[in-house]
Amino acid sequence: MIIRSKAPLRLGLAGGGTDVSPYSDQYGGAILNATIGMYAYATIRPTEDGKITLIATDRDERYTHEATEALPIDGNLDLAKGIYNRIVKDFTQKSLSFELTTFVDAPPGSGLGSSSTLVVAIIGAFVEWLKLPLGEYDIAHLAYSIEREDLGMAGGKQDQYAATFGGVNYMEFMGNDKVIVNPLRVKEKWLHELENNLVLFFTETSRLSSSIIEKQRENVSSKNEKSIDAMHRLKEQSIRMKEVLLRGEVDRIGEILHESWQHKKQMAEGISNPQLDFIYETAMNAGATGGKVSGAGGGGFMMFYAPYTSKYNVISSLNQLGGKVMRYTFTNIGVTTWTI
Repeated sequence: MIIRSKAPLRLGLAGGGTDVSPYSDQYGGAILNATIGMYAYATIRPTEDGKITLIATDRDERYTHEATEALPIDGNLDLAKGIYNRIVKDFTQKSLSFELTTFVDAPPGSGLGSSSTLVVAIIGAFVEWLKLPLGEYDIAHLAYSIEREDLGMAGGKQDQYAATFGGVNYMEFMGNDKVIVNPLRVKEKWLHELENNLVLFFTETSRLSSSIIEKQRENVSSKNEKSIDAMHRLKEQSIRMKEVLLRGEVDRIGEILHESWQHKKQMAEGISNPQLDFIYETAMNAGATGGKVSGAGGGGFMMFYAPYTSKYNVISSLNQLGGKVMRYTFTNIGVTTWTI
């Protein structure tokens, strides 16, 4: 028997950062995101050898341990270990023997939510294998709890919910870990137009998002007015983005992205840098009307809105910078599991 799972990565279109505590707890956050056809994959093969084997094929990492009720958190494949420890603690109350193999279509630090999406995919595989009574909100909250509470990893809440639910969603984040996912009924032609005009560019760099997020958290805790006001503006942009998408005013997305990027850079140090600024200027000079870094900032993927046929010039200009323009499609399906 083999159990498989896959969960989609996401593009954070507006409001990114407002899902991070303590801002979301104190002021309420809002984000608009959309999942794309790039995935985190997990495969579980139950065994009878009394061992646990974890394999991250994309990172060329492998870990083997006796099947105990808790694996040591020591910096080696801790995401998978943290999930296993929680599954045993909350559900099985006994050790399991298996081989877990994972792969992610984007590298860590990409800004597409790869780490949290991988957590959702692994949880999905365990849910399929053990027939755990978990719905979408349950899976997403469990993924968040494992990352932020059990493993102490800095970050927000949107990635876990995007990967679990899939599609285009307007998400609201409140105190006491309350999250409301509002699926948007965007007409198919407007999504086609957005997909056609939105250029996704990998800068060939990754960044440690936790350090940027920690600075953002500190700015809120210390009542840094400049940073907090920027987050207020980003939340407003998510509402605007939702409205223009639903109304089919797709070409206004460029200006919203541009305004959002200006505000996002005010949230914390390290969100932008000279390399990212140069890439941004290059795309704008080639015909883009706006763009932003996907995720916390500092590197990873950037996205640019290039209306009409300007995307060809934008792509040509970006290709000269040493990064990579990535092809993608939107997907409306979240975490998916199956057994063979």
